[in-house]
Amino acid sequence: MQVVRANADPVNGLLDDLRTYPGLLVAFSAGVDSAFLLAASLRALGPERVLAVTAVSDSLPAAELDYARRFAAEVGAQHLEASTNELDRDGYRQNGTDRCYFCKAELMDVVSGHLDRLAPGARVATGTNADDLVAGFRPGIRAAAQRRAVTPLADAGLTKEQIRAQAQAWGLTVWDKPQAACLSSRIAYGIQISPARLARVEQAEIAVRGSLSRHGIQTANVRVRDLGDAARIEVDRSVAQLSGPWRDDVVDSVRAVGFAQAHIDPRGFRSGSMNEARPSGA
Repeated sequence: MQVVRANADPVNGLLDDLRTYPGLLVAFSAGVDSAFLLAASLRALGPERVLAVTAVSDSLPAAELDYARRFAAEVGAQHLEASTNELDRDGYRQNGTDRCYFCKAELMDVVSGHLDRLAPGARVATGTNADDLVAGFRPGIRAAAQRRAVTPLADAGLTKEQIRAQAQAWGLTVWDKPQAACLSSRIAYGIQISPARLARVEQAEIAVRGSLSRHGIQTANVRVRDLGDAARIEVDRSVAQLSGPWRDDVVDSVRAVGFAQAHIDPRGFRSGSMNEARPSGA
């Protein structure tokens, strides 16, 4: 089990820790955690000793790749886009409850191949935070640990709330970015992942946002969960409980991209809601 260091000033502790590395290759997904880690690494080491690498595959929404490019430019980071092939791994494609293990294994294996762009002794770092270590089922963390990736945010004891607060204090635009996850996380366990399914989910989420915008409704979070022939639509809980003609329009927009059935979940968006159906002990 990973030990988190107690630190009265975790941000300064983080920066001190980062300075001990000859170089860092940040696995940069464009989420809040990896973006903050990238910015902190640049502060500690300078741009010549830091490389941001974003894994590009069918499971990465185009909007997230665009964001990664903008943020890397914003903070002045060297940024590399590396193609990954998760779908070539049977365990990933079959979409069991350990799917994230195979995804992170592919990510680590690919990005570590670019360490030679940095000084000898440089390490791969992920945006795992202190909350992630106690969040329960996280097979991806295990895959990264097996490949000796370092987790500076978790080591410093930084929680998601602290990371957002410090990102805001540093003036980073990512500080209030909604949670994001790969498109595969929208597909119910046991349903085989394919490029066509991933594309359908992405198109459905774009359609939902477009429909909501036309009705003047704002939501930070949108997820379309692929249940096979049916889709479960998750938006912010406050929105999910609103009545009005927008509901039919949203459902129709999702059906138009290829789902036979669709419904809006009245419970609203829940991060990792697919795990609710995970078999006990899996």
